[in-house]
Amino acid sequence: MLWTWIGFLALTAFLVVRHVRKAEPTRSARCARCQAAVPAGAQRCPRCGVPTQVFEVVSADAADTDEEDTGAVHAVVRSDMCVGCGACVPACPVEGAIRMEGKLALVDLGLCAGHGSCAEACPVGAIHVGAGSAHRVEVPLVDAGFESNVPGLFVVGELGGRGLIKNAVNEGKIAAEAVAARVAADGHAPDGIQDVVIVGSGPSGISAGLESHRREIRYVLLEQGTLADTIRKYPRHKLLLAEPISVPLYGDLWVADATKEDLLGAWETVIASTGLRVHTEHRVETIAHDEGDVFDVTTTQGTFRTRHVILAMGRRGTPRRLGVPGEELDKVFYDVAEMEEFAGRRVIVVGGGDSALESAIGMANQPGAEVILSYRKSTFDRAKPRNVEKLDAAERAGRLRVWRESQVRAIRPDEVDVEMEGAVRTIPNDDVVIRIGGVAPYDFLRKIGIEIVKKDVTASDGGADA
Repeated sequence: MLWTWIGFLALTAFLVVRHVRKAEPTRSARCARCQAAVPAGAQRCPRCGVPTQVFEVVSADAADTDEEDTGAVHAVVRSDMCVGCGACVPACPVEGAIRMEGKLALVDLGLCAGHGSCAEACPVGAIHVGAGSAHRVEVPLVDAGFESNVPGLFVVGELGGRGLIKNAVNEGKIAAEAVAARVAADGHAPDGIQDVVIVGSGPSGISAGLESHRREIRYVLLEQGTLADTIRKYPRHKLLLAEPISVPLYGDLWVADATKEDLLGAWETVIASTGLRVHTEHRVETIAHDEGDVFDVTTTQGTFRTRHVILAMGRRGTPRRLGVPGEELDKVFYDVAEMEEFAGRRVIVVGGGDSALESAIGMANQPGAEVILSYRKSTFDRAKPRNVEKLDAAERAGRLRVWRESQVRAIRPDEVDVEMEGAVRTIPNDDVVIRIGGVAPYDFLRKIGIEIVKKDVTASDGGADA
């Protein structure tokens, strides 16, 4: 009897220890920033307080381009690209396999058979068919402090692969904290040299500037246009924030269900109340690194010398402009994030590449939308054949109009002038979407030595956020 009890207790102890060892990795992970244990399901690090979502891309594994996915294939939706147009739902041959929940397409893995019809119907390439649950992104290589492989050069915000406003604000703050810690340890830069130059006055740039201002380090915050331009270029009519944003030196900023004008007013209030200094009309042309630890940041208005640079420019780069009167109006967009916002509106899309065709096709699927695609040439030679076929089908079905060999000449609040066949036509209009290309930011990053890598990021809705 005694040996039976001893055997029973030994077996029980062994099973308990094995269960605990197996369970430990699922109970907690390590914070990418401070390495503290983070309980499973926790939204923030218990030690440094940074939201865990901020490090989703930083902590993601590098993509193995030779590795094949295994298992049953199914549709995977990139939540950071889905514009909520709903074109995928009727295209799917299996009812209920893909559905819209709010502004995001969701896949029912129990029903999805991997036909791929939804991927073909998606006008923005937000859906692919594969066996995994991750989507592949191309991003700058940065560490948990958002410092790149070039020492002293940081990349934050949308340019780093995450476009959510709350993440951008946190990333800008984290990068500025890293700079401030070095200044505290090494002292300020010599006279004539800044501690940090921040490029871009979007959410991540403003956050980095505010943290630098709060820490009393020498900073310059550069914006290629104006603060208003930055907000107006944002590709959504409305911003949806599920929770307040904690802004350095200011506190909680609440702009739930806000228009771009609301956000602009909020940023102006933050800047006015904190004394943040923003240098507008300074487009950065080059960033050079000398033999020491100093960067030369050359803009259209001069050169700034600095020990650190925080790049917060945005992933879209610098869009090409039409250069016509009225292009500065709020109704003009250079990108589109939510096509449903164009339902019931009169829209003219300008351009002849894939982005222009995809935008026009997606908007044409919105209830009540009246869409015109204006292109200065007669044929769409730069676009993929698949997109041209979709455009032709939408034109034949009467869902949109295509004005070939046409050019927008002027934009006004309620109308636009379009030159076509030697005459200028004035048409009623609510929105102008200009998709004629731009200067790609990743080419700029590569020129200054920043490594661009591919990562597999597990799909996550991330909550409602702009």
